Amino acid sequence: MFPLLIGAGLVVLNLVTSARSQKTEPLSGSGDQSLFRGADRYDFAIMIPPGGIECFWQFAHQTGYFYFSYEVQRTMGISHDRHIAATAHTPQGFLIETSQNVRGQINFSTHETGFYQLCLKNQQNHFGSVQVYLNFGVFYEEPEMDHKQKNERKQLNDTLDAIEESTRKVQKNIFHMWRHYNFARMRKMADFFLLQSNYNYVNWWSMAQSLVIVLSGILQLYFLKRLFNVSTTTDTKKPKC
Repeated sequence: MFPLLIGAGLVVLNLVTSARSQKTEPLSGSGDQSLFRGADRYDFAIMIPPGGIECFWQFAHQTGYFYFSYEVQRTMGISHDRHIAATAHTPQGFLIETSQNVRGQINFSTHETGFYQLCLKNQQNHFGSVQVYLNFGVFYEEPEMDHKQKNERKQLNDTLDAIEESTRKVQKNIFHMWRHYNFARMRKMADFFLLQSNYNYVNWWSMAQSLVIVLSGILQLYFLKRLFNVSTTTDTKKPKC
């Protein structure tokens, strides 16, 4: 009886140790169907209502580098405060970093595999909506390879290895160029909406001032005419001394 208990304890200890040493990869599901993980990067604009919260989830492996940038392009409504709060959370729900500004970035290395949560909060504007441009995703310095691919790579010659290394560097540089291009797009759209808002403001204010000037001229002419208005005299109606 005692040897059986010792054997059962060793089996349980082995299972716990193996479970702790596994990677944090999600389960793929039954059969050969893989888990839907989405794309590695996104860029789009979203409208957040007054006092609203919008959240997104991005899948990343534990060996990647996560980037998240945002910029408030315009405000709509009574309030014109362009500040918003952005937060990033781990797959376990722990807070990574918080940014509260008109534009900002949150960059970090992913230490566990799963879906990372990104949230935007329009807390400053209780009477106005904001349009926010988002650019987030994950990239990896080295592509993941299984054991079979590593064995095949050992059979390649130095020339193909050099070509592969050069191609990887070119792809990395193109990716960072694409990120800088998105930064320029965010600033360009924000400047465009600012110019459009100023243009509409100047036009409406000029129309209002022109209307006030015309109305004031009409009123002045009316009262000046009343000053020189002389009543006609007759035999029965004469001015009194």
